[in-house]
Amino acid sequence: MSASLELPGLRVELDKLVYRHGGSDLPPDRPHAFIYYLTIHNDSDRTVLLLGRKWVVEHADGTQLVIEGDKIVGETPRLAPGEHFSYNSYHVTACEARAHGSFHGLDEEGRRIFVRIPLFAMEIPPG
Repeated sequence: MSASLELPGLRVELDKLVYRHGGSDLPPDRPHAFIYYLTIHNDSDRTVLLLGRKWVVEHADGTQLVIEGDKIVGETPRLAPGEHFSYNSYHVTACEARAHGSFHGLDEEGRRIFVRIPLFAMEIPPG
């Protein structure tokens, strides 16, 4: 099987990062919630089908969490040139963290492609 190609023009943008602390719906050992809003832009000249994702979360306490799987929030977006796909999800943690990763899929000719998720910091506000 051929290697994946980082497709020029396919890019991920962090639109917004929202912090929330505590509450009955957060585990007591991980009271910090970070809700992130991302948009995947297809500014390439090819239609792409996004099939999955890989996230790497590096916690300030030295632990690392790697999340890989099929689909993106339950979907397999097909993006023609000029189209985009936006979604939001979240991460709960006990401490500050940094996250990055990639989305992967196929272009219109069946070649394996990927796009990087840029590194972003999940910082707990003072107070």
